[in-house]
Amino acid sequence: MAPQAGSVEHVHHTQRNSQRLDHSVKDDLANIIAPLMIRPITRWPFFAFLGGAMFCLLASSICHLLSCHSERMAYIMLRLDYAGIAALISTSFYPPVYYSFMCYPFFCNLYLGFITVLGIATILVSLLPVFQNPEFRTIRASLFFGMGLSGAAPILHKLFLFWGQPEVFHTTGYEILMGVLYGIGALVYATRIPERWMPGKFDIAGHSHQLFHILVVAGAYVHYRAGLVYLRWRDLQGC
Repeated sequence: MAPQAGSVEHVHHTQRNSQRLDHSVKDDLANIIAPLMIRPITRWPFFAFLGGAMFCLLASSICHLLSCHSERMAYIMLRLDYAGIAALISTSFYPPVYYSFMCYPFFCNLYLGFITVLGIATILVSLLPVFQNPEFRTIRASLFFGMGLSGAAPILHKLFLFWGQPEVFHTTGYEILMGVLYGIGALVYATRIPERWMPGKFDIAGHSHQLFHILVVAGAYVHYRAGLVYLRWRDLQGC
């Protein structure tokens, strides 16, 4: 008896699904095994970013916990919070700069040195009492703005050097998304949205400061995902 057409089609469909599953499993195994067959790339830039992100979130948590103690404590905690933000911004440069320019030591050291010096300067400005005077407000704001804006140079340079490689576009997309999230967070924080539209409605939940923290955590997570792409790219390709 000849097999029914529906049965034959079902068998072919099952075989195709099995082949796709086998192919997917093989790709996953290759991605896992390949880095083990070569010497993994150094992880310190990635860990530096994780450390900066954790310090930022810890400093913010301590600030919110202890700032209600007294006016003096609030003043100290606010400076610590600013230092945490500066640490997060500066260490966020380490993975993209190092892994993009690890084969170009001059540019790697140039970009890393610049952001490190700028980050240290911003942290000192955030912590030292002398810089808390109103006349230094422009300097403080300029340092934070300069740190964020300086990220455009290595990203554009990376695109110029590695144009056409999928990892470059993948990481750049993550970095643009991170910048958008941080930018929206800063805008929400500065404009006091949405409580300025409906005063009293967001005193407990949903106010701008909470949204700001959510967007910062989201931006840090997006950058973490970009770091994983960098690690896999350099582990498999090297220079």
